[in-house]
Amino acid sequence: MSKCEIAPISGFQSTNLNSRVDTFNRLSDRILRSLGYPFTNVEIHRDQLYENISIAIEYFTKFAGYTKEYLIFDSSLYQKDYGIKLDDLFTLQTTDTFKEQKDLKTNNKDFTKEIDNSETVYVATSSAPSSLFSSFSGLSSALENGISANDIFTDTFHDAIVDSVSSVRDIFRPQVKNGFTVQGALTSGNEIFNNNQFINSFDYDTMDYRKVIDITEFTEGSTTGINTLFTIEQTLAQQTYFSYAMGNYGFDLISWYTLKNWLETREKLLAQQRSYTFDPRTQIMRMYPQPNASDSNVRFYGVVSCYVERPIRDVIKELWVYQYALALSKIIVGRIRGKYAGTQLFGGGTLDVSMYQEGMTEKESLEEQIQTGSAPGQGDADPALFFVG
Repeated sequence: MSKCEIAPISGFQSTNLNSRVDTFNRLSDRILRSLGYPFTNVEIHRDQLYENISIAIEYFTKFAGYTKEYLIFDSSLYQKDYGIKLDDLFTLQTTDTFKEQKDLKTNNKDFTKEIDNSETVYVATSSAPSSLFSSFSGLSSALENGISANDIFTDTFHDAIVDSVSSVRDIFRPQVKNGFTVQGALTSGNEIFNNNQFINSFDYDTMDYRKVIDITEFTEGSTTGINTLFTIEQTLAQQTYFSYAMGNYGFDLISWYTLKNWLETREKLLAQQRSYTFDPRTQIMRMYPQPNASDSNVRFYGVVSCYVERPIRDVIKELWVYQYALALSKIIVGRIRGKYAGTQLFGGGTLDVSMYQEGMTEKESLEEQIQTGSAPGQGDADPALFFVG
């Protein structure tokens, strides 16, 4: 776009919940305009703008950019002495179950070149042992731990794998990546064609599944309980029902409540009620005592209530992200101009270097806002999490 050209008004029509600023390019355009472009020359590179946006997103997701989700898993997925990766549980969701709107493609403006390299990558939908690749010198070292679900491979690496071991061809699912926007792809035979479906649990910008920040609650389903025949809980409940139906010959509600508390205390003392730990860096949840995956008699389903990071294409729309990236950009421009502070310009003027201090002030204010939970753009997110050691 030339400096005299006026962009169509449709590119600016936006609301808080339906923001047009949904890509790195569009947000960097907004930042440049806020700094005075196109009437003022802005001494900043497009890569620096992208970097500032990335820093703003990282900072925002540390305190506010998350949603509350519920993950369900089968105890047979638990690996002894290792645990279970919570982000792997997202692979149980299919594109037919979770759909999102297609990200709108944006043509870059004149002050950057288009990032339009279309790339096909492949995501493993299940695991493959390393023994399958041990006899191939080119693959044995690269795949010494085998293939795990969610592993992502380039087109070239994928071709090398399936050409050597054709039996693993069916475990890969193609994904089409175009610049900063990645769109899911369906397969029909050997053909790949685009569609408008998105998996809600997958961040197509980072090409990885969304990460769990913290677990708020873990509930274990089991073969015990009031709705299971011949259990202690069900027998006590029957006694209570008969008490009211047959003239107070059984337990009353107070007795049943007392015995129920006794059963819960008994489970804790005998280590029948599981505790857990979670490491957000590795995404691994460990349970104590550990489930026995080989014993089908003690198999159960677990429900994890947790906070999960929002995908980049959602977080980038937040007002706070724009404000923080703008403040960082002001600091960079101020530093660049500061190198020439005091230099006499034609006509007797000097460079204005006040933008540096302006950016620092805004940066500190925004950090205080988000750390105290008062930053704009947090929406319905819960206050900042507290970690007690």
